[in-house]
Amino acid sequence: MRAAAIASVSVAAVLIVTKFAAWLMTDSVSLLSTLIDSFLDAAASLINLLAVHHALQPADREHRFGHGKAEPLASLAQAAFICGSAAFLLIEAGERVANPKEIANTEIGYAVMVFSIVLTLVLVAFQRYVVSKSGSIAIDADSLHYKTDVLINLGVMASLFMSSYFGWQYADPLIAILIAIYIVKGAWEIGKTSLSILMDRELEDDERQKIRDIVMAHEEVRGLHDLRTRSSGVHVFIQFHLELDGDMKLKDAHDISEEVERELMDAFPNAEVIIHEDPEGIEEARATFR
Repeated sequence: MRAAAIASVSVAAVLIVTKFAAWLMTDSVSLLSTLIDSFLDAAASLINLLAVHHALQPADREHRFGHGKAEPLASLAQAAFICGSAAFLLIEAGERVANPKEIANTEIGYAVMVFSIVLTLVLVAFQRYVVSKSGSIAIDADSLHYKTDVLINLGVMASLFMSSYFGWQYADPLIAILIAIYIVKGAWEIGKTSLSILMDRELEDDERQKIRDIVMAHEEVRGLHDLRTRSSGVHVFIQFHLELDGDMKLKDAHDISEEVERELMDAFPNAEVIIHEDPEGIEEARATFR
């Protein structure tokens, strides 16, 4: 996770330098849109780097559940950065619609865009690998942002082509507006996911069902209830009441609970599991949700 965050900052810095030079030479507002996005990429990636560093710190006396929520907080900051870039881009594109300009040195623009796409694809591939291993929401949000960048760069190449070869001067600002709309959509998805984690939303239904299946597969288990789950950074928290034979010895109940916990840990390696053993058939106050 830390390596992915550092790689993200490095790529953003390289792209800022190359895109800034290309924008000065072409005066393309759609190319300017990618420059703005790269500036925000750098800022968001720096926040990500700090968040990942903090999230990876082990639980301590003041934070018994760890520091995983630093990740969704960073993702919310990314969403705010992205919306800010979209607003600025819409203003610039609107001005260019009112006063269209011819784009110069399109060959330089093409070269920079191809370089940006190749470098970004390499970064996204590495980020996807890290997410598959860690489940990091901060790296996942960063990866979504950079995947958006690939589409943005392709849009810029299309605008350069239409403006230079067909003289469609409005293509440049109109594509920039479409890019801004797409950026806002990405920010919405990032923000929604981050808020779900900060509000301790349950795991997805398929994961909750997987937990139930693992628990009920044990031959001594009679049932379970009050299953509650949440995630925080790369960590998952699972707790439930385990229904067992009421005449079973306490030591046997403990051993079965330990076996169930180990099986859940095999399926969810970053999980913390809390199990409360109940005699089967005992009525108790329960939440109405399942």
